[in-house]
Amino acid sequence: MAVLRFSLFGPLRAWRGGAELALGSPQQRAVLAILLLRRGRTVGVGDLVDGVWGGGPPTGAVAVVRTYVSRLRRLLEPERASGQPSGILVSIGDGYALRTGTFSSDLAEFDEAVARAELRRAAGDRQDAVRLLRTVLAAGQGTPLAGVPGPDAEIARADLAERRLGALESALRMELELGRDAAVVPELLALRDAHPLRESMSELLLIALCRGGRQAEALDAYARTRRTLVDELGIEPGPSLRAVHARLLAGDAALAPPTPRAPAPAPDGCGTGPRPAPAAPTRATALRPSPTAAVRPSQLPADLALFTGRRDEIDRADHLLPEGDGPPATAVIGVLDGMPGTGKTTLAVHWAHRIAHRFPDGSLYVNLRGYDQGGSRMDPGEAIGMFLAALGVAPGAVHEGLDARAARYRSALADRRVLILLDNARDTEQVRPLLPGTPGSLVIVTSRSRLSGLVAGHGAHPLTLRPLTAGESLELLARRLGAARVGAEPEAAGAIVDLCARLPLALSIVASRAAHHPGFRLADIGEELRDHHGSLDAFVVGGDAGTDARAVFSWSYNALSAEAATLFRRLALHPAPDISTAAAVALAGAPPRRVRALLTDLTGASLLNEHAPGRFVFHDLLRAYAAELAGTEDTEDIRGAALLRMHDHFLRTAHHACSVLDPFRESITLPEGAPGSEPLRFDDRARATAWLRAERYVLRAIVEHAAAHGYDEHAWRTAWALDVYFNRLGYCHDLLEINGAALRAAEKLGDVVGQAYSLCGLGMAHAQLHHEKPSLHHLERALDLFRDAADTPGLARVHRVLAYLANGTDRRTEALDHYAQARALYRAEGDRNGEAGVLNQVAWTYILIGEHEKALEHGARALRLYEEMGDPYGAAATQDTIGYALHHLGRNAPAIEHFERSARLFHETGDRYLEADVLRHLGAARHATGDRDAARAALRSALALLEEGGHAEADAVRRDLRELNSPAGEGGSRSP
Repeated sequence: MAVLRFSLFGPLRAWRGGAELALGSPQQRAVLAILLLRRGRTVGVGDLVDGVWGGGPPTGAVAVVRTYVSRLRRLLEPERASGQPSGILVSIGDGYALRTGTFSSDLAEFDEAVARAELRRAAGDRQDAVRLLRTVLAAGQGTPLAGVPGPDAEIARADLAERRLGALESALRMELELGRDAAVVPELLALRDAHPLRESMSELLLIALCRGGRQAEALDAYARTRRTLVDELGIEPGPSLRAVHARLLAGDAALAPPTPRAPAPAPDGCGTGPRPAPAAPTRATALRPSPTAAVRPSQLPADLALFTGRRDEIDRADHLLPEGDGPPATAVIGVLDGMPGTGKTTLAVHWAHRIAHRFPDGSLYVNLRGYDQGGSRMDPGEAIGMFLAALGVAPGAVHEGLDARAARYRSALADRRVLILLDNARDTEQVRPLLPGTPGSLVIVTSRSRLSGLVAGHGAHPLTLRPLTAGESLELLARRLGAARVGAEPEAAGAIVDLCARLPLALSIVASRAAHHPGFRLADIGEELRDHHGSLDAFVVGGDAGTDARAVFSWSYNALSAEAATLFRRLALHPAPDISTAAAVALAGAPPRRVRALLTDLTGASLLNEHAPGRFVFHDLLRAYAAELAGTEDTEDIRGAALLRMHDHFLRTAHHACSVLDPFRESITLPEGAPGSEPLRFDDRARATAWLRAERYVLRAIVEHAAAHGYDEHAWRTAWALDVYFNRLGYCHDLLEINGAALRAAEKLGDVVGQAYSLCGLGMAHAQLHHEKPSLHHLERALDLFRDAADTPGLARVHRVLAYLANGTDRRTEALDHYAQARALYRAEGDRNGEAGVLNQVAWTYILIGEHEKALEHGARALRLYEEMGDPYGAAATQDTIGYALHHLGRNAPAIEHFERSARLFHETGDRYLEADVLRHLGAARHATGDRDAARAALRSALALLEEGGHAEADAVRRDLRELNSPAGEGGSRSP
């Protein structure tokens, strides 16, 4: 087997031997990256879907992931025989794993080098430790996993960048210990400029400047860092950097270089004059306990005996500490954040018990009550007093005033290795005084808020808890209820997991009910949950607020500002799975800048998740909670005004997008817009298409909601606008849904034109799905209504769809007759674009008849009209028609030219589905010329586009590729 090697520090790359491999589409590379990052552990298919797409996966995402895995296997093991199990990317249960012994990676080499460097440093060989780190750092350049999409890659990107920066800091620190202060100053200056909020980097710079006799520059560097922290984050430097600054001002001899330069100290302790080198502290003396160290507190709450899951999170937490049982090189801070009910405290306590043996001087715990329902938030000074008492400090020695207490606390911790768990913190200010000032200890913080000040100002390592995976959720139920009970009703157990939205709190509440009633079937308990779906009534246990989901959520909600709380309720009115910033602005009716700030507040409080840039999702139970609040705290008029702004936003934005994609389409009147609806506008097809692609599932839900809640004018007009995009992309089932809702809305209004357009859309969708009878029924009704309304463009549109339906059932003469009527109607209106469209469709009909020369004649006339009007979409479609006719005539060279022009135009307009269709035609023409490699490339490109859009036609392309790769495909293509 060829040697495989992967690189993650930079763009994801792979090599077999000396040959680099093409890793496929961005999503396929995301799957590979997730498997590589799991280091041989199994990753479930559901976790892969979540890791690649987050909360909004496309339809058929599981099948797409399995396709990616199949491709990766072929890529990584080209010699593997068909049907032989993979030896590299193996299947385990409902997931996959990469066998770590079958490849190498720069990530594994990085981790090994860091571990070896730590051992060398512990053994006193700093020279070799620096060499190891410098070598491995030089090998990895660029942004880790650059270009790889998905939430897992985003998290890994930040983690890998942080680990690389941490290794660089370790190398620089050791070089300072070796007396190379002058050599590292230029690098530290550049790093300080690149990471101005990273206090540990500034700390090293101060030491290097001071040891180089540049005290004034060191003081200036501190002042600059402090100014940046205050201006950018509103915080003062942390205790460690402040301590170095104080030592600098005091002329601390400990800042002198580790080797003697002369027998007498410099007057200011920081200059270039002669001074002795202090004796290097040994490991034993560095960790010598203070006089009060005989007191060893052990304050951790009890570990949960039935703790389960969170293996990946525990692995990430374990990486905060060095291997072995040695102390951290710096004071380590880990921050667990996440929405209420994700089990932050449970995980923190469990992990703390796992690693408590590494901190021989004890463990401290305090519940800071940052979100306590009674508003009794703990003052950090009170917490310090409790900690000092636990550390054996006499009450009389504890001063009044927060600063004095914090200084005494840091002194008490100075020579200790202590584990400190700060639970339920509200903000950075509550935590900062509780941080140790010297290395050797570990601080674990839990919070519902993202404590960005700790991350930016103190180098804390964030870990955001998400809901459990499906597998972990089932494991939780099995641990609480017994594997036999869960295994006896697997479908019911899976339904309970889904209804609890994989939230540990909700699962624990339901498991408690089931445990208290061992005779209840899980199916009956699941049915109870369904009866309560949409409310939190099922997630209440007795009178314990800590196990009442509604109460737990309320603690975070009550901590919000009035504006943020209002937006929280407004977002629950949105009917789709996720919501964009623009839609949130419309619901709020507030300025965009203010709404963006409020969204940041909600995500910071873990009440909302930004799963993609500018796109937000609720956890299902939080959505239910927000909806309850909206129903009780807001009047019907307030909710109605917000919904009107939302529907106006989507209606007008969809029309703007439609007018960009098809500027020649007939127009319809729109109702007057509501103030504050803030529709988007697009200046090119790419942006319009990108918005439509991102909002596809949202727009379906918006039309359904409008029709169901009395926004009937919006319902049918929004569906009319979406017809262009959904038709071009082949989303037939979407068209059925939105036009069905639109028809109901137009019928309620008695709007004849609205009914006619909706019926026409339904007729086209049924025709594309080969449903002849319902298609004909809808189209004939539409024809009658358009006649009654004297709507000429509408009549022409229906005749074109009737022609399409006739062609689909081999009634070519009838199709040509409908096209002739449509063309006459367009000419009467002076609509040259409509006429060009009919000419192109007539050309295609002649291809179906077999009269390819006539097809070329009509196609050429259509192309001239489209090019005169500057319509790239129409030109692309006609280039494909002409190419197809030429291919049938055996004139493949010019056919290929037309197909390539067509594919290029569709690519530029963002019409991925039609681009894929043309690429299939191009593949057939390439195959006919004997160029099987080019044919295969075209089909693979088509397959990637269809898989990305979740289209069923992907199966046909896979079949074409199999036939092309079979021995029968060697002799060229069959007759078209």
